[in-house]
Amino acid sequence: MNKKILIVDDEEDLREMLRINLIKDGYSVIEAADGAQALELMKREPADLVVLDVMMPHLDGYEVCRRLRAEGHRIPIIFLTAKDSEFDEVLGLELGGDDYVKKPFSIKAFLTRIKTVFRRLEQIKEGGSTITHAGLRINTVNYEVYIDNVAVNLPRKEFELLAFLASHPDRVFQRAYLLDQVWKEDVFVIDRTIDVHIGRIRKKLKHYKDFIRTIVGVGYRFQTDEFLPVG
Repeated sequence: MNKKILIVDDEEDLREMLRINLIKDGYSVIEAADGAQALELMKREPADLVVLDVMMPHLDGYEVCRRLRAEGHRIPIIFLTAKDSEFDEVLGLELGGDDYVKKPFSIKAFLTRIKTVFRRLEQIKEGGSTITHAGLRINTVNYEVYIDNVAVNLPRKEFELLAFLASHPDRVFQRAYLLDQVWKEDVFVIDRTIDVHIGRIRKKLKHYKDFIRTIVGVGYRFQTDEFLPVG
């Protein structure tokens, strides 16, 4: 079954260029010319991935991403933008975006990024396991997290970061290594991105937040033995 991609951009020429190449690459495509139309379309015809322009009138891409994540959509989101600042890139990733592509871009490289996102999703699902530590349960197939049997909504990158750490308990990982494992080479991100995501994950883990320990000057460890020294 073909993956369905939603293109959200107010530039008709760009939507057409993306549509032609995505269809040629074997995807099915739906389109929205603005953020409001995209949100409505997702209710009627959910997609497998969203290509989302940042700078749109009325409802920008960041707000669309916020609303999709608030509604529980965990699908990957790739931002498109003409902006060229580190702040905007970090903001997009912190809101739950999976990649951040600056215009103009190579269509060949862009298609490769989409393939990489889908391949990473399949690898996680093929793992097909449930990770359990005390009352924390992580389902890597359905991207679900439960705390004492209550579902907790984590954006995709927060989920992937938590799942990676929890699947390698009691090991210390440097920030650079975590960036490589969770974001791969898809997008340039900085160490602060890891710190922000860890902070948000800890808040959602509530009384299990101490599972994730900071190792000062190094990185992070998912610690399952409370009697080990705290870093």
